[in-house]
Amino acid sequence: MSDLAQPTPRFGFSHPMAVAWVLALSVSLVNFDVTVVAVVLPAIRDELGFSISATAWVMDAYSLAFAGSLFAAGALADRFGRRRMLVLGNAGFALASLFCGLTWDGPSLWFARALQGLCAAFYITGSLAAISLAYPISNAENRARAFGIIGVTGGAAMALGPTLGGFVAAGFGWRWIFLINLPVCAICAWAVRRVIAESRDEEGRALDITGVVLLTLTIALPVQALLHSDGAPAWRWFGAAAGFALGIALIRQQQRRAKPMLDPTLFRRREAIGIGSLLLSLSAGYWATLIYLPLYLLAAFGLDIEQSGLAMLAATLPMLALPPVGVWVTQRYGWRVNFTGGMLLLTAGLALLVYAALRDASLWFALGAMLLLASGAGISNSQVSGALVALAPPDRAGMASAMATTLRQAGFAIGIALLGAVSGGVDYAAAFGVAALAAALGAVAAALTLRKNLV
Repeated sequence: MSDLAQPTPRFGFSHPMAVAWVLALSVSLVNFDVTVVAVVLPAIRDELGFSISATAWVMDAYSLAFAGSLFAAGALADRFGRRRMLVLGNAGFALASLFCGLTWDGPSLWFARALQGLCAAFYITGSLAAISLAYPISNAENRARAFGIIGVTGGAAMALGPTLGGFVAAGFGWRWIFLINLPVCAICAWAVRRVIAESRDEEGRALDITGVVLLTLTIALPVQALLHSDGAPAWRWFGAAAGFALGIALIRQQQRRAKPMLDPTLFRRREAIGIGSLLLSLSAGYWATLIYLPLYLLAAFGLDIEQSGLAMLAATLPMLALPPVGVWVTQRYGWRVNFTGGMLLLTAGLALLVYAALRDASLWFALGAMLLLASGAGISNSQVSGALVALAPPDRAGMASAMATTLRQAGFAIGIALLGAVSGGVDYAAAFGVAALAAALGAVAAALTLRKNLV
């Protein structure tokens, strides 16, 4: 028997947007932890004696666990309760954050970050399911406002993450960027229990362990091969080939299931292939670059953590300010112009960063390049996941949303590994060049596969 009753605010929280604000806080915490770590990577590297591959694993452990467990988290939330999984995810995220702050070496930090990623998957799936039920399609105005609140607060958290993290780390040390999650998690737990009602669907998707394992290995093997810089080059090719083979096996395994956790038929349309390519390109071209920018600022200009946090505003604030411009461009000129133009701006900004790294350009030149690449990402980023959902039939919208998040995290993890492999920790021009190539491929995919209107 399914229980799909709409969650309603309780205990006096009667404002129609109360659920949206509570869930926005939860989603923002996960987004904040993506970018806040970037600015303290140099400090983590120095204290723990990390190589470039070990530093990259601080980010990739989180992304791999997030991407690999996202569909399992959705199935468990449907069956055992969305609010219950959200509360458990919150508690686990708090414990993992505490563990991150107390770690003593590389393996302990990587394990703690993976645990954070696992719990973040429950956070995200529980939050998105709860908000979809609280604001049904029949109430279009409140639904749009609710998703707008989540989008704006999530974007603000990602944009301000490096700057706030820089201030916290400069004053108290890098471990405190994880420890400050604890009071926020406590507030989230208190608010969720009072505002969000329970809902479940006991007839929903079954937990697909085989699919989860195949998905995780499809991403993890290429990442490990790329970051295994001291091994033979043949190992990298083997890792890439093994990941590709397991990806094919995953597609075939999903095609045989009556209720697949990800439906390959969604990508029969060329528009869906284009949007999937954009999700990967944005993650590899922009988000992965964001991880290496603080390392570059330290190496090229000698900036400390606090100064790097301020400088990173050039690469993050446009993500908060420009989404409305992207909406206007899409409404006036269509999806193809938006995504092609945004990816070309991202490519141009990355190309200027390559020039800055090769020619020892000034800090102001580098900041201008960062502002340009972030402007391109800011125009396109906020709409690309929604575009994939728009292409899916209504009864598969949840699956399409989860697939978009998985593609983002996969592109992020592989992009971090690839940029780390080509840079070797010192050649930032090569890293930015690979990111520019990824962005350019995204622009080509958008130009060739998209129309003015997707549907």
